[in-house]
Amino acid sequence: MAATGSNSGASVHLVCGDDEFAVKQRARELYQRWCQEAGGMDHEIVDAAAGNSGEALRALAKLREALQTLPFFGGAKVVWFQNCNFLGEERTAEAGAVTETLGEIAQELKSFRWDNVRLLISAGKADKRKTFFKTLEKIGEVELYAALSLETKDWAGKAENAALKQLRALQKAISTEALARLVNYVGPNLRQLASEVDKLAAYVGTRAEIETVDVDAIVTRNKLAKAFALGDAVGDRDLPRALRTLDEELWEIRAKIDKDKSEIGLLYGLISKVRAMVFLKEMLAAGWLKANFSFEGYGAYDKFKAQLERVPADAMPADKRFNPLAMNAYVLFKALPQAQRYSRDELVRAMELLLDANCRLVGLGSAGEARLILQQTLTQIIRRDDMEKKLAA
Repeated sequence: MAATGSNSGASVHLVCGDDEFAVKQRARELYQRWCQEAGGMDHEIVDAAAGNSGEALRALAKLREALQTLPFFGGAKVVWFQNCNFLGEERTAEAGAVTETLGEIAQELKSFRWDNVRLLISAGKADKRKTFFKTLEKIGEVELYAALSLETKDWAGKAENAALKQLRALQKAISTEALARLVNYVGPNLRQLASEVDKLAAYVGTRAEIETVDVDAIVTRNKLAKAFALGDAVGDRDLPRALRTLDEELWEIRAKIDKDKSEIGLLYGLISKVRAMVFLKEMLAAGWLKANFSFEGYGAYDKFKAQLERVPADAMPADKRFNPLAMNAYVLFKALPQAQRYSRDELVRAMELLLDANCRLVGLGSAGEARLILQQTLTQIIRRDDMEKKLAA
């Protein structure tokens, strides 16, 4: 989230962005605070969700009316123009009559007397180039909430901060490792994260602190966490589990349960996992990381993060794809003991096998062939060199 306006005490406030959950949460918080500060009972909420230009124009007419209607009992008034969906590039927003009316209202807002009135607008993605947005930015305060994704810089840190804020409101504490595990189970989805935090708080009852066992017991793993399962089986050198997980993943692909999942996607996930282990192997060899602590004990994750923070940033490549410090710290923590189950040569060979599998999978039409290629690749990666030598003999 980034606030673009600078007038923090403004009477006009726009909260917008494609993170619908964060926008609604922040707008509700502002509205309740403003109403409490203003007192009285004359506050208005105008539903601005419109399916067409006619509905948008009717909502704008109600906004004008709400702003011009004085509080019945005097005092201050708060108007919330809620769920507006025609400030961006939507079809409704592009209608000539809507654009014209928004421009007129923008001019009216500039000269409006805000002595006893405050206006809150909550909306989806807004077009910063349009007059209405520029006007609100100039006369009031604008907050933008972009939805988190795996491409968002430090998405895990932002998700952890959101979870901690909610937990503090619920008067609950959480261990560092439990928080990291929670975020990795849920992924960059703030709506689901809020739901899982509520579940955790209810699950622990009167107990003040949430631990990893609580997260494991009650939190729902989304597709991001499930995507880690195959890589974790490879990291653990557990061939039966890896082949079983592969079959489950391939079944979901064939059944079209997740349209974004593919054989190539599974392969890229494995490449990311092996690459992380290669990075960790090199960081261990350089002495930047030490693995002389229990990975299961209390505070182990905190110790690992402290080590990671001491790694010289200037020794890492600028490209975040090849920079372990740009990766999720908890993912690296989980991969550290796994990296020690492989030699450096085995990990380099694993990357070569995955590259070969990638070349063979591209353009492949047969599902059976893809399954066979992935099975063979997993087997060759996980099987130990000494076993291969025995089989060759």
